[in-house]
Amino acid sequence: MSLEKQDVLKIAHLARLSLNDNDAEQYQHSLTSVLDLVEQMQSVDTNGVEPLSHPLEAKQRLRDDVVTEENRREAFLANAPQTEAGLFLVPKVID
Repeated sequence: MSLEKQDVLKIAHLARLSLNDNDAEQYQHSLTSVLDLVEQMQSVDTNGVEPLSHPLEAKQRLRDDVVTEENRREAFLANAPQTEAGLFLVPKVID
């Protein structure tokens, strides 16, 4: 697929980009190359190929979910000005 200079200028206008004639010609060649690559990739037969979430099928290494700190809830609640049933009480800020 080949783009014309007018196509590039129209795309630039829609994207609110300011292009001069030299830039438009450079973008014309670049965009045409990209579209040619897309067209080439679309012509590849992918029947029977399962989609991959990652090309290397890497596994994410996760650590065991182990508690590493002691429960200090009571110590934190002791510092609060007001608590009720193990919860912090705060002033109402939205009516």
